[in-house]
Amino acid sequence: MEINRKTLLQLRIQNIIFLVLFLCVIGLLAWLSKTYNYQADWTATQRNTLSKASSKLLERIPGQIKITAFASESDLLPVRKKIKDIVNRYQRHKDDIELHFINPETEPELTRSQGITIDGELIVEYQSRSEHVKNLNEEVLTNTLQRLMRSSEQKIVFISGHGERKPDGQANHDYGQFMHHLSSKGIKASSLSLNDTPEIPADTAVLVIAGPQVKYLQGEIELIQTYIDNGGNLLWLHDPGELYGLESIAIKLGINFTSGIIVDPTTQVLGIADPSFALITQYRTHPISKDFSLMTIYPRAVGIEYTENSDWDAAPFLQTVARSWSETAPLEGVIDFNPGEDTEGPLTIGLTLTKKSSASDTETKNTAEQRIIVMGDGDFLSNAYLGNQGNQDMGYNILNWLSHDDEFISIPSSTAPDTELILDEITWSIIGLLILIGFPVILLGSGITIWIKRRKR
Repeated sequence: MEINRKTLLQLRIQNIIFLVLFLCVIGLLAWLSKTYNYQADWTATQRNTLSKASSKLLERIPGQIKITAFASESDLLPVRKKIKDIVNRYQRHKDDIELHFINPETEPELTRSQGITIDGELIVEYQSRSEHVKNLNEEVLTNTLQRLMRSSEQKIVFISGHGERKPDGQANHDYGQFMHHLSSKGIKASSLSLNDTPEIPADTAVLVIAGPQVKYLQGEIELIQTYIDNGGNLLWLHDPGELYGLESIAIKLGINFTSGIIVDPTTQVLGIADPSFALITQYRTHPISKDFSLMTIYPRAVGIEYTENSDWDAAPFLQTVARSWSETAPLEGVIDFNPGEDTEGPLTIGLTLTKKSSASDTETKNTAEQRIIVMGDGDFLSNAYLGNQGNQDMGYNILNWLSHDDEFISIPSSTAPDTELILDEITWSIIGLLILIGFPVILLGSGITIWIKRRKR
């Protein structure tokens, strides 16, 4: 190609056009990046994306949420960046969440007046209610929003004085861990001895009878019956065996408990040696079990039968598989179903009872519907078994339904599968030998080989 003035001019024009177009493309990309926002989460469990439960909760929260973060500006400790990253996940689902930063170093008086104790502490405000958040993550922030969304704390009252399971107890059969989980969501539990205080508080959201071991007095039974007659909500956690004076309550509710303990052959398939463990993986249609996909485990459960002529509207929401049965003989040796003695499945473990409340004081009631749940097992929420599969979430759903907080949902902890490396002892031994012996031998051999080759030159 011959180079002359004309070709040089053409090349210059082409270069100028290319430069102008290139700058236009860069400017267009800059405008697009500022106008539109797109993020992709490639982690295995989507741990950098807001969970579905949190996003559904945000859809149910009307009005503005204000978050004030007391965090210092530091490049060495990027506290503000962590806060922004987490709050931005919420702002993408709810655009009226306001985040405001305050530097404790430049505004010490305001920091002290607000009771701020650590760098990065947040004050979350919603409808004139506020809470402090110190260790920020999705679970903590969502639970805080749940508590703020509640107009008041729900009060769960456990009857005590008869060997019942304690809501604050740390023994294997108590409910300390479960109630600690509920307290983070605005549900508080207390114990009530009907001998010391012969009256059930009017602000009781749910009354709980949890596995008594001593017979109730007649006066205590009458107090419970009066509570039910006045439209109170009840959770009865019954264990296999005696009713300890609660027979009249069972008659009032129109229920019977089958004899024996439920045996579920499914446990043998899953490697559970104890035949008295009942597993439930399929759930009846009910608000409690809506979208619930976790397996729940019920140790030493008893079946519940409902009397058709009762005044209550009954709905079983927890039922065992058809091949299960209620074993009346001791659970020893070979366990087989005996027709005429044992009760064949499916058996109801959880039963809901509802009817229109007759309470006259509507201000103390969330709704006109009275709700009662009878469970054929009290162990599934105990400290010993709470961590099994979906037991904790099921218990939370049960209490939310009983207290008429149907809109609240359980927020499980989001954990990444790649933060912990679990290896067996043989693998650890091989790695240790490789580090202590293998690598030094390889380095020594490489050095000797290089030295020998150089000597031969």
